[in-house]
Amino acid sequence: MASNKFRIAVRKFDAFEKAIEKIWASFCKEKGCKLELEAIALDLHPLYDTILKDKGLAHGNWDVSLINTDWITEAYTSNSVEDLTPYIEKNPPSDFPNGWSRSLLYKQEFEGKTVGLPFHDGPECLIYRKDLFESVEEGVDFYAEHGKPLKIPKTWDDLIEVAEFFNRPEQDLYGTTFAAYPDGHNTVFDFCLQLWTRNGELFDNNQQIKLNSDAAIEGMEFYRKALKNRNAIHPQSREFDSVKSGMAFANGNLAMMVNWFGFASMCEFLEGSKVKGKVDIANVPAGPTGEGTSLNAYWMYVIGSGSQHKEIAYEFIQYAVNEKNDKLVTLKGAIGCRKSTWHDNDVNNEVPYYHKLEELHKNTRSLPRKSNWSEIADVIDQLVLEVINTSKDIKMILDSAQKKVDHIENN
Repeated sequence: MASNKFRIAVRKFDAFEKAIEKIWASFCKEKGCKLELEAIALDLHPLYDTILKDKGLAHGNWDVSLINTDWITEAYTSNSVEDLTPYIEKNPPSDFPNGWSRSLLYKQEFEGKTVGLPFHDGPECLIYRKDLFESVEEGVDFYAEHGKPLKIPKTWDDLIEVAEFFNRPEQDLYGTTFAAYPDGHNTVFDFCLQLWTRNGELFDNNQQIKLNSDAAIEGMEFYRKALKNRNAIHPQSREFDSVKSGMAFANGNLAMMVNWFGFASMCEFLEGSKVKGKVDIANVPAGPTGEGTSLNAYWMYVIGSGSQHKEIAYEFIQYAVNEKNDKLVTLKGAIGCRKSTWHDNDVNNEVPYYHKLEELHKNTRSLPRKSNWSEIADVIDQLVLEVINTSKDIKMILDSAQKKVDHIENN
């Protein structure tokens, strides 16, 4: 017997929660849906556990879930999510697929099937306080100290140098942060960014995952030094995930950070933001011989394969991703995924750098699509923690992690 509740598992984030509640209310009003919404907001680990590890999507505990690109392959291969292709053929979302950048559609395509629709996006970028960088006084002081102009950092070493300049604990202002909280995501993203921006690759020539390359060693040596640099980074960096570091930035406690685009946008919408109108974005910094590259990961709606309300679930997500609601998601402080939202006048009036999203998407890399990625991510998570919490030789740490990954891959 079908329940009269419609259950959505949501990634805990105020903007996500508010947007989904509002979209559901207008969906029910327009479509006459009588089901009661039960949207449960969960942090990353509990969300993963309930939808995939405990098979909540497959068992019908959840009708719809937000799911990120890291987990979508596992969700598909474990038969946890519904194939949306027949629904899309019968009743496609508005302007599908042309309304989205290709970079927001391919991760959820498997064997000619589409299993998710984009909800929230925003590649990683350098987010900075333009009021500090444009200040004549700050520029004069920086020149006096360093003998060169104050500029937006292009390299990781520049980032630390400028972070040390802006680090003023007595004013509750810190140069930068790294989201080093061990959740299998933030540290993994940082590992990949350090690797890629130093011309490194996650795979060797035989398409095997390689964690102990020279670029990885160089990246982790920088990361260890940075996390220990109390003259540059926020003292709570080890407790920060991307959301907490985003909140610290919005509170005016950081001069700059590498984080998801959404946390720049949030500064313009969040009640109590102390940096509204003072923010801009640039490319992620690079290693000495590399170039800045961004990391693309995104959230999407999926329907649980065990849902008793599949027709309504599809109607809801098809409605939720239309132009009006994609814009609404944005104005609530998340990041809409449609091209129309990126170039929308109202949105760009609120967030003057929003149109830069299209350009950012042209220079993005993604984590690999592997059904065992969460296991591999755990190994990377642990290796990064060893890098920042011990003084062990970094090559030894990476060699040990490599053996663990080889074991996962070969079993």
